[in-house]
Amino acid sequence: MRIAIVNDTMMAVEGLRRLLVTATDYELAWVAVNGEEAVKRCQDDVPDLILMDLVMPLLDGIEATRRIMGATPCPILIVTSSVEGNSAMVFEAMGAGALDVVKTPVLRGAGDVKDNIALLHKIKTIEKLTKPIPSRHVATSLPQTSFSALHKHQSLVVIGSSTGGPPALANILADFPADFSAGVVIVQHIDAHFSVDLAAWLDTQCKLHVKIAEEGDCVSPGVVHLASTNDHLVMSSSGSLAYTSEPKELVYRPSVDVFFESVAAHWGGEVTAVLLTGMGRDGAAGLLSLRQKGVFTIAQDEESCAVYGMPKAAVALNAAAKVLPLERIGAMLLKQYRKVTLC
Repeated sequence: MRIAIVNDTMMAVEGLRRLLVTATDYELAWVAVNGEEAVKRCQDDVPDLILMDLVMPLLDGIEATRRIMGATPCPILIVTSSVEGNSAMVFEAMGAGALDVVKTPVLRGAGDVKDNIALLHKIKTIEKLTKPIPSRHVATSLPQTSFSALHKHQSLVVIGSSTGGPPALANILADFPADFSAGVVIVQHIDAHFSVDLAAWLDTQCKLHVKIAEEGDCVSPGVVHLASTNDHLVMSSSGSLAYTSEPKELVYRPSVDVFFESVAAHWGGEVTAVLLTGMGRDGAAGLLSLRQKGVFTIAQDEESCAVYGMPKAAVALNAAAKVLPLERIGAMLLKQYRKVTLC
């Protein structure tokens, strides 16, 4: 795997270079000291992965990501030491097409080993995501369900997203009034370290209350729950939210498929499911499971996606009842749940 480094701090570049040298599977493709240089380098030599800094002179990581994804698209991982205080920039970069974000490893100090391991794990995950992924087996008949009677009169919106997800989620949630009659649960592919910042940022972008989904939480109207660990979020048989490490072999953590399929099995009320922009096919099989249960399902259209991977896979399975541009999804959901539904 050929990896490029884009960073204006020489100490950070050296730390990343040493890390790649220690990993026999990786080769340093080139180094750029700002986003402008990176865009030019990509025109001549597109690497398998770019480790992109966020704050740089001439052209920052956001605009560099946007230009590269528009002209010479390739996987981009934001690697930055300046996450704190710049979370909005991180999520904007992810909206431009960056896959994820991780802290820059340091050459010395107590955090050196931990940060290095985290970055190598993230690179390995991206390597798996960019390879063809076999379709998951989709059962033609779903297992016996144990719907929660407590929630049979309650409404729920479930959303799965990945690359490009944060601003897409903000766009949809901004359409909802404070008294929106359905509860909302989101599974966004993002490292657990940054999920708290994402929830806080989304909370500023809409009238609803956005919070981290915690073990045992019950869904309630007007509240948005965001998956927050590297385990899988699931709907339990009692209708509350829970986390599980199984299945361990899935690359996507948290997995949209796992959550959607648990909702199909256990939620007793009305549901609308949405699958947004993202690389790969996570969520496609789960969306089909929900549609087979009579759930109204929506996939984001190709033109408005940062990466048309997950919705494309859903459309191929005929899992989406509607394929809509991003700007119409919030209005469609608002129309579905205009009247307040009491438990």
